[in-house]
Amino acid sequence: MKEQSAAGILETTIEKVKNLVNVSTIIGEPMNIDGGITIIPVSKVTYGFASGGSDFPSKTNKEIFGGGGGAGVTITPVAFLVISDGEVTIKHITAFDNAAERVVNLVPEMFDKVTSVVNKAKKEKEKAASNDAAEYVSAVPAEDAPSENK
Repeated sequence: MKEQSAAGILETTIEKVKNLVNVSTIIGEPMNIDGGITIIPVSKVTYGFASGGSDFPSKTNKEIFGGGGGAGVTITPVAFLVISDGEVTIKHITAFDNAAERVVNLVPEMFDKVTSVVNKAKKEKEKAASNDAAEYVSAVPAEDAPSENK
């Protein structure tokens, strides 16, 4: 141990926790599966630690110290990023704690759905306009068609 004090115990505890948790714990290693689909796990990491100690009085000049420390780590899978055909989607696997969290997590999905509906309506409108123009051209006799020479 670096030092026999509460600060030394706390420092050692923090170093041990740092060794346990890194970025690969939160954003996992990508997994490639058949069909060109890549899945990346996403986790929530929660940790806590505590330490304490005390110097005890002694009749000798020698200092007596007693102390201890501990840490706890919780790793909870929360979602998967799914990459397929250049599209990235997130699939949540945990229950939401409250309504506000649920609304915030629905925003990207709702945005994608609204964009999809708007794009579909725009394509249908463009298709209908081109069909109407084609029908008009085929319905107008050649002698009634406007010409530049008249």
